[in-house]
Amino acid sequence: MDRARSSTRARRLAALGFAFGTVLAVTETRARACVAQVEVHDRAQDRVLPVHRKFGRTWIAGEPGHEYDLRIRNCADVRVLAVISVDGVNVISGQSASPSQSGYVLEPGEDLTVEGWRKSMERTAAFVFTDPADSYAARSGRSTDIGVIGVALFREAAPKVVARERNDALFALPSAGSESAAETAPADKAADSVLSQRSPTLGTGHGRSEYSPAQWTDFRRASADADETISIRYETHAALVARGVIPRSRYFGEEPEPFPARVGFVPDP
Repeated sequence: MDRARSSTRARRLAALGFAFGTVLAVTETRARACVAQVEVHDRAQDRVLPVHRKFGRTWIAGEPGHEYDLRIRNCADVRVLAVISVDGVNVISGQSASPSQSGYVLEPGEDLTVEGWRKSMERTAAFVFTDPADSYAARSGRSTDIGVIGVALFREAAPKVVARERNDALFALPSAGSESAAETAPADKAADSVLSQRSPTLGTGHGRSEYSPAQWTDFRRASADADETISIRYETHAALVARGVIPRSRYFGEEPEPFPARVGFVPDP
């Protein structure tokens, strides 16, 4: 069974629930409706970071030293469990991430803001873009997957109304069932080349402590496999330009030209 819960501004946590009966294999070609939308919000600039789609991946440019939060909207007509990882680490438990672990629970149509690593039922430590060596993952001996945010989404098997006594986030405990592999979008050869040469330029640090109340809730997954898995890669702006994800521009670091004008003669004033 899963358990957890959060507020509109705060977060909702949910543990992974058991799947009903026999789980049918899900093919990669099966069309699925959107389960949730995920955005990365720069708290220092108070703006949602623009998304760049390149090499079969989704990318954002982060600013070192800036705090950020994750904004998730449930697009489904049932409760949804969002298992969230940052740099390969589960944001609730601090374990190396797996889709079968704890996550946040969102009601139908609900917006959820996750601002940091959960430290207790009352507090979180803010997400902050930082040097990879100072990231929480690296400092806890897990530097392999720095630079990626993942959200595995599960619909609820048997939706039910949960009375809320206060405006806290909901979350659920991990499932005791077998772990399932996260689904990833196919990447082309160019993407594989870019990623194989990758050295991370940004990680996510363990920032300031913030008040963020949460409660456990029951949650039972409709399937052991995620209904949707969202992956967002993040780097510095300069790194994304160098990798060809963001087009080069004279306004972002290129050398100025000493004679930029065309050949011609002096025009009339």
